[in-house]
Amino acid sequence: MLKLMEYEFRKTRLTKLIILVITAVAEVLFLGGLYTDRYTLMGCSIFALMMLAFLGVFVIGLESIVALHRDMNTKQSYMLFMTPHSCYSILGAKTLECCLSILLTGVCFFALGALDVSLLFAREGKLVDLWDFIHELLANITINGHSLEIDPGTLAALVFVLLAAWILTIITAFLAVTISAALLNGRRFSGVISFVLFLALSLGCSLLTNLVTRPIPGNITVMMVHGLLSLVFAAVMYFVTAKIMEDKLSV
Repeated sequence: MLKLMEYEFRKTRLTKLIILVITAVAEVLFLGGLYTDRYTLMGCSIFALMMLAFLGVFVIGLESIVALHRDMNTKQSYMLFMTPHSCYSILGAKTLECCLSILLTGVCFFALGALDVSLLFAREGKLVDLWDFIHELLANITINGHSLEIDPGTLAALVFVLLAAWILTIITAFLAVTISAALLNGRRFSGVISFVLFLALSLGCSLLTNLVTRPIPGNITVMMVHGLLSLVFAAVMYFVTAKIMEDKLSV
C-alpha cells in the first residue's frame, strides 16, 4: 500500500510543489507588505492566499480524478492494474493519497491563515473594521437557520465540513469514472450517463445529509455531523467502486 501511495504521490508531486512555491511567494509578499505598511501589496497577497487555499484543494482533487481516468482508459492501466495488487489496494492508495493531500493542504492553509490574522492584529491593533467585515460575512451563512459565530471552533468545523464534502465529491467522481470505463466502455453516451449518475449520487447524498442534520441543534455539531456523514458516504462509494473494478474491469 505504501509503495502504491508513493507512486500516486510521484504522479502529482509537481502540482503540489508548484502550489507550495506560489504560496511561499504570496506569504513573503504579505509579510513584506505588513511590515513596510504597503497596504495594497498586503491586500493583494491576502487575496492571493485565499485563492490559493481554494484552488490548491480543488486542483489536488481534480488531478486525482484525471489520473484515475487516465489509468483506466490508456495503456497506463496495464502498468498499474497488472501489478500483484488488488483493485481495493490500488484504489485505496489513490484515495488515501488524495484525501491526505487534501486534508494536509486544508490544515496548512487554515494554520497559515490563523497565523497571518494574528500577525495582522498584533501589527495593526484591533482592526475593528476588518473584524466587523468578517463577522458580517459569516453572519450571512446560516446552518439550520442559525448564523455562524466567529470563533476558532466554528471556523475549524467549517473547514472540516468543506474538506469532507470535497472528498465525497472526488470519491463519487471515482465511481462515475469507473462505471464509465468498466460497465459502459464502448457504449454511446457513456460519458453523459456516468456524469448524470455522478450528479444524482451527489444530490442524493446532499439531501440525505440535510435530512439527518436538520433536527440537530448547534452550528458546530451540525457541521461535524455533516462532515462525518460525507466521509461515511465516501467510504461507501469507495467500496462500491473497488468492487466494480475488481469484478468488471478489463485491462
